[in-house]
Amino acid sequence: MVEESSGQDRRPGIVICAYEADDPVWDFVEDLSGRLWDPPGARTVAVPADEPDALARSLADCLRRQDCQALLLVGRSSRTPSFRVQMRAEGRTPGEGRRLSRTGPSIARSTAPVADMVRALHEAGLNADASSDAEDDVGSYLLYRLLSELPDSPEAPAIGLLRTPRPADEAIVSKGVKAAASAMARRLTPLPRSAA
Repeated sequence: MVEESSGQDRRPGIVICAYEADDPVWDFVEDLSGRLWDPPGARTVAVPADEPDALARSLADCLRRQDCQALLLVGRSSRTPSFRVQMRAEGRTPGEGRRLSRTGPSIARSTAPVADMVRALHEAGLNADASSDAEDDVGSYLLYRLLSELPDSPEAPAIGLLRTPRPADEAIVSKGVKAAASAMARRLTPLPRSAA
C-alpha cells in the first residue's frame, strides 16, 4: 500500500560546507533555477564559509537541530593530488599548533562512513583514499571542534571531511563531492513525522 504524501519533507538534512571563503571549491546550485543539489534520500543544507570560530558555531547549531543528521566539510588538500577523506583531527589551532583545550581529547575521529565514501569515489572513477594524517588548517580545526563538542551518543551525526585535489577541474570536484555526500546520505534515516 502506498502512503499519500502529506506534503512534509521527511528527508534528513546533510550540511555541506566548503569552508574556505576565498576558494569555494564547488557550486551547490545545479542550474539556473537556483535549486541546490540534493543527494538521493536527503536534502542539502548549505552553510557558507565564515571566520573559523563563527563557522564552527553555525555548523554546530545546524547539527543540534533534529532534522540534520550529517555534515560534510569540503576543502582542498595541500598534500595529495587525489581526493582524500580525513579520518581524524588533532585539537590544535590552525597554523599555530597550540592545543585547543587542556581537558579535551588530543584527537577526534570522524563519525562519517569513511569506507563507503572512498568506495563511492572509486565507483565514480576518481582517485581517492582515506588518511589519519591531519592537515594544519581550518578544515582540521572545524572537524575537531565539531566532533569534540557535540554529545557522544548513538544518534550522533555523521561528520566527515573531504579534501579535494589542488588544482582540480570544477566538474571533477563536483563529481567527488556528490559521490561522498551520497555515500553519507545512504546511512541516514527518514525523519519522524513530528520532526518533518
